[in-house]
Amino acid sequence: MDSFNQQFLYSISIIILGYILKRFDIIREREGEGLTRLVLNVTLPCLLIVSFSEIVIDPSLFLLVIIAFVYGCLMALLGSLVFRNEGSFNKGMLLMTLPGFNIGLFAFPLVEGIWGSEGLKYFGMFDAGNAFVIFGLNYIVATYFASGDVKPDFQAMATKIFKSIPLMTYILVCTINLLGLQLPDFALGVAGTISQANMPLSLLILGIYLNLQFDKSNLKIISKFLIFRYATGIAVGSCLFWLLPFEDLFKYTLLIALILPTAATSLAYSVEFRYDTKLVGTIANITIIISFVLLWLIANLVL
Repeated sequence: MDSFNQQFLYSISIIILGYILKRFDIIREREGEGLTRLVLNVTLPCLLIVSFSEIVIDPSLFLLVIIAFVYGCLMALLGSLVFRNEGSFNKGMLLMTLPGFNIGLFAFPLVEGIWGSEGLKYFGMFDAGNAFVIFGLNYIVATYFASGDVKPDFQAMATKIFKSIPLMTYILVCTINLLGLQLPDFALGVAGTISQANMPLSLLILGIYLNLQFDKSNLKIISKFLIFRYATGIAVGSCLFWLLPFEDLFKYTLLIALILPTAATSLAYSVEFRYDTKLVGTIANITIIISFVLLWLIANLVL
């Protein structure tokens, strides 16, 4: 258990460092955008390449892909009932933020530090299903409820999915693994060197984007969103944890994944479709803090 707490302490320290760097104007949020692209398109794919080259993929792991996608659809359906009395603008904004999780920037650094490549295997498969939710379902929802002069662009949605470097990396490494092939040692060596930057950069980015201020007039709608999201995630995750007949790490993945922060794409969609970016950003920041606390509790009470 000391190793779990030590990893959380390291992670918190790096996040705080990122926040301090922003507060003292050493690194600005707009520079964080470049770091985010670097992580999602370079260091994270390299981490996946190295991790999946060292493991054996059990066919049962593909169930995680299905669960992630089905859960995203379930959250959108239930959310449409919970927020049915909200105006169309707020309803669309909340429903596009509700499904999907921030796994690449938030979960992977912690999982890598606690479980290593074995843990990344499970969370990687869950994130593959999550990618179809955030780039497909959330995009459709955001478009549907957008202002009248914004038209659905399903070609853009398909482009987002198939231009997602992390998702394409999942497909590539899973295919190579299942075919029993092996990447050249030189390629793995280069990827391994780059992947070492993924954890610190991801945690620094969380600190750079962390904002502890919010408009109190939105407290009611934010509270409603958070209670529904986390109550559902904890309830479903707990049920799957106790009912599914799989290995512990499979069940821990579901228990943890369903309480992760909102997907980073929500803020991008709020800009693209003219939603309230400040409110979406506030929700994203609060979910980071809540998820961190919940993960620490789980690590000390369950793991």
